[in-house]
Amino acid sequence: MPFEIIRQDITDMKTDAIVNPTNNKLQPSSSGVCSSIFKKAGFQKLQNTCQKIGSIKIGDAAITKGYNLGCKYIIHTVGPVWRDGKNNESTLLYNTYINCLKLAKYKKCKSIAFPLISSGNFGYPKDKALEIATKAIKDFLSENDMLIYLVVFDKKSFKISKNLFDSIKQYIDDNYVDAHKDKRYKQNIDILDDVDSSTVLYSMTKPKSKSKKSKLFSKKSSPIEINEEASPLPFELDDEESLLHALSNTEDTFSESLLKLIDESGLTDAQVYKKANIDRRLFSKIRKNKDYTPSKSTVLSLAIALELDINKTKDLLRKAGFALSHSNKFDIIIEYFISNNTYDIYTINEVLFAFDQNTLRT
Repeated sequence: MPFEIIRQDITDMKTDAIVNPTNNKLQPSSSGVCSSIFKKAGFQKLQNTCQKIGSIKIGDAAITKGYNLGCKYIIHTVGPVWRDGKNNESTLLYNTYINCLKLAKYKKCKSIAFPLISSGNFGYPKDKALEIATKAIKDFLSENDMLIYLVVFDKKSFKISKNLFDSIKQYIDDNYVDAHKDKRYKQNIDILDDVDSSTVLYSMTKPKSKSKKSKLFSKKSSPIEINEEASPLPFELDDEESLLHALSNTEDTFSESLLKLIDESGLTDAQVYKKANIDRRLFSKIRKNKDYTPSKSTVLSLAIALELDINKTKDLLRKAGFALSHSNKFDIIIEYFISNNTYDIYTINEVLFAFDQNTLRT
């Protein structure tokens, strides 16, 4: 997927480039991400190179080798110090991300990893820093292709707005059902597990020995004969496989249904896969193969991109063999956003991450 939030040590990332949030003199700090990058890259080598570059302004970016790190390049940048939000901090921070991405593109990088710039020693509120980072990355990806990771070291390094967090937490509390504590749920599953599907199929296809007839009477009408033997099917069923094949062809496949929805939406393919945060090559596979089997995450990403309502989302999931469940917090969070007509996949992934759920990955 083009953009992903992950919990990781950024110095362990194997991307083409990682971003080092530093000061305007490109000197190592005593703690934080910058300090870790210098130590693992090779302190003296990296410091010597940075000294040759000199200083840079807030929002600018400079590039060096990755040295002992697993990346090709280190992109050094200076984010703004948070004062009160009234000193152009948001514009400066936005430009910081964009300039790093432009430099990565110039160096033909296919992947890059960012920390949450300015949210540490520079004091930028984490929820506001996240909002700006997401906007800058989203804007860049609307016109460019690159794998972009936002890397947070621990949960303390990441925060969404309190109002949004509280609203979703309440929705989860109101809707979450622990299926494992529901005896009826368990009994139903046990019953289904005991059913032999081959026996069911055999009983459905085995012809009856005799045709049974019954009569319907009304006070003023003549008897009407009803043949209770099943009417012949328009195709011949030789075995179980034939029946399964016939049933599988009674409705559109997932891919066929998806393409119809895209046509109805008026969106181009590129608009859909970018809104869904899906790689172009994956989307191409779905379009070319009518029997393509997607992951649940892929189906939901596409449903969100097409801004389907909850019923149409459930129907598209069913085409791929999935369903939403109130015993799954991931599903409840997705349902929350769709039910509230909020179809920003970046925001949805931020919330999933904040609630320790898997993000919509493809």
